[in-house]
Amino acid sequence: MQTMQLVVAAVLATQQPVPPLPPLPGRFPILVAPQLDALTVASDALQGLEGLAGLAGMEALEGLQGLEGLQGLEGLQGLDVLEAFDPVPPEASQDPTDSLWRAARQAFNRGDYTSAANLYGDIARRYPSTARAGDALYWAAFALYKNDDLSRARSLLVTQQRQYSKAATLRDAAALLARIQTALAKQGDEEAGRWLTQHAQPDTTRAQSCPSEDDDEDMRIAALNGLLQMDAANAVPILKKVLARRDACSAGLRRKAVFLVSQKHADETEDILLDVAQHDPDPEVRQQAVFWLSQVPTDRAVGMLDSILRTTGDAELREKALFALSQQHSPRAGQILRTYAENANAPSEAREKAIFWLGQQHSGENAAFLRGLYGKLTEEDLKEKVIFSLSQMHDADNNRWLMDIALNEREPIEMRKKALFWAGQTGGDLTQLSGLYERMQNRDMKEQLIFVYSQRHEAAAVDRLIQIAKTEQDKELRKKAIFWLGQSHDPRAAQVLLEIINQ
Repeated sequence: MQTMQLVVAAVLATQQPVPPLPPLPGRFPILVAPQLDALTVASDALQGLEGLAGLAGMEALEGLQGLEGLQGLEGLQGLDVLEAFDPVPPEASQDPTDSLWRAARQAFNRGDYTSAANLYGDIARRYPSTARAGDALYWAAFALYKNDDLSRARSLLVTQQRQYSKAATLRDAAALLARIQTALAKQGDEEAGRWLTQHAQPDTTRAQSCPSEDDDEDMRIAALNGLLQMDAANAVPILKKVLARRDACSAGLRRKAVFLVSQKHADETEDILLDVAQHDPDPEVRQQAVFWLSQVPTDRAVGMLDSILRTTGDAELREKALFALSQQHSPRAGQILRTYAENANAPSEAREKAIFWLGQQHSGENAAFLRGLYGKLTEEDLKEKVIFSLSQMHDADNNRWLMDIALNEREPIEMRKKALFWAGQTGGDLTQLSGLYERMQNRDMKEQLIFVYSQRHEAAAVDRLIQIAKTEQDKELRKKAIFWLGQSHDPRAAQVLLEIINQ
């Protein structure tokens, strides 16, 4: 009966497709990501993925949360995302502009911007009352912008604003206009310079009511960004006016203004960010200021981050402070993180963050600290974080430490499995890993080793799986080895499976 079950397992192993990997020990998926560039990546969606293998600074993605209004601005995310937007109003299905619109779109998509501008322009000129006319002006302007015909592009966008206030592309057109005005201002166009200054000014007439979805805040922040590139001396005072507002409706604008301030390393940058971090009434605005203090490498900024870390009750603000400290790369900032990581009175989740960021700095001092901290911890989540952080340093001393944890029968089985897993994932010595199988008395650890072997690409790993599939007395463990052999592309594995089938 046992033989029949193994034969069935071998047959299935040769037929079934590769399944998703089983859940990894702990809570973290595997992913290799490049070194963080905190100024170019943005989103809160990946928050909590601090366990990704090789990840350095990914938590900085949360730093631009709420800045989606900056999409398409000069110097930020780039305007090319608009190319995918091609609105076709339902009422236009029988529109006489159909053939022109299709031809214009095809020309644009193949990069023939001159023809695209002419074709979209024809729609607006010949059919000014149709549903597509307003949007055609935007696409004609966009095509002209691609060809660096900035003055004509600006003229079309101004016409769209005046004559087609309900065009679907109006908000995208506002962002494009700001970008064009910035480019023209750099070329010495006085009209464009005046436009940037005028539209960068905060609007104080809306204090009694919040702006609607189609408000021009995006254009204002785009103008501010352009002015900041052109003339920081005049832009910074305007940004300070924006940040001095305290009405709830301007919170979104203030968040974007904080970002712009952080990108201009002027003498006042530190003062402005510190003031916002302490005094802005909106929690998200304060969090953004704290996050961007990561780009201000001064003792004063480190001191403020330390104070926030020790005194705030806002969990998100505390996490921003931890990240900002991790980016400072100063001895004082590192010591603050280590002190916080071992503070038993601090919230566990925040201590996990501190441990994670210490692991991303790849220093011998941090590695020695984390190895020593492990023995003092009682919470499994914190111990797990130490194991993971040490595994990311790719250091021989840390790999030996992981193996010691895996072999230590006094350690909880889950910690041993995690240590074993990460030792295998981070290039641990396969000869040592291979020799562990007979030494392991715990069945769960043997199963974990089988999985570790299956994830290695060396021939010796396949050899080990073959040996287990042939000689292991535990039927379930043999089936595990057979299964993973079935996912191998090694011809030796196929031969072994056939032997099992035919025995």
